[in-house]
Amino acid sequence: MLITNLGTPTAPTAAAVRRYLAEFLSDPRVVDLPRWLWWPILHGVILRLRPRRSAAAYREIWTEEGSPLLVNAKRQAAALQEALAQRYRGSVKVALGMRYGEPSIAAALASLRNWGARRVLVLPLYPQYSATTTGSTYDAVFQALAAQQPMPDLRIVSRYYDHQGYIDALANSVRAARENNGPQARLLMSFHGLPQRYCDAGDPYYDQCLETARLLAARLGEAADNWAVAFQSRVGREKWLQPYTEDLLCDWAKSGVRAVHVLCPGFSADCLETLEEIRIRAAAAFRSCGGESLHYIPALNDHPDHIRALTDIVAGHTLDWQQANHN
Repeated sequence: MLITNLGTPTAPTAAAVRRYLAEFLSDPRVVDLPRWLWWPILHGVILRLRPRRSAAAYREIWTEEGSPLLVNAKRQAAALQEALAQRYRGSVKVALGMRYGEPSIAAALASLRNWGARRVLVLPLYPQYSATTTGSTYDAVFQALAAQQPMPDLRIVSRYYDHQGYIDALANSVRAARENNGPQARLLMSFHGLPQRYCDAGDPYYDQCLETARLLAARLGEAADNWAVAFQSRVGREKWLQPYTEDLLCDWAKSGVRAVHVLCPGFSADCLETLEEIRIRAAAAFRSCGGESLHYIPALNDHPDHIRALTDIVAGHTLDWQQANHN
């Protein structure tokens, strides 16, 4: 099977970030503007200015092992490999591929082919479907497999925003945070943003984020006035999904809220958007508006609850394959 995530620069340098952003922002799923309009903006403005700023942000969260996203993704792959090997007696091989950067989806699929895989399940680690993430992963997988002969049987997990194990794992992470940092804090669920027009055109992402939040709040027994949903990572001038995370946090602080817990249920692994944008910048914004304590609840990463949920998701999508293997 193949697990995928967005990707990361190879180093916290302007040159490495520029290469990464060039690939990422060239994807028409991510930016759907006509190429004649977008290309001069991308190459004439964004790739000249943004890499240096983004590299500085990456340096804030870079570890001795490397990029947190890649480090966490490798740990997830290893843990999932071990869990699936135990369940299926070694008949499953897990490969990791990033949509942008390295290791690539094409390289990961080639490793599965060399291993002898005749069936491939693709699990993009995006709980909520969006054309900009999961849809783009479809594109990369089909492109990589186009030259393979013979092609393997293929399945793709398009979403798991309401999977019971996933919701349980999120709920347990919130409970643990409250045990360690005190229960008297409002809960904010911050999801990655998306231009509003994408959802107006039919992308189901917004509705799935709200349903994840509703299910999690219900699992926690959360009072209606003690939690909210917001959207982060907005860029550009057009309208994105609202409310915006930093704006809502500032409003809360000005209204007298002193402590918040922030969870990012759309991120399966900690990365720039959670560690730098929320843990550092959003926390500073909250304090600057009068708040006192913002505690970021880590992503599920390779926590055993998360790995159990992912294992169950894989099992649910491959039951007939496993039955066929044992017949």
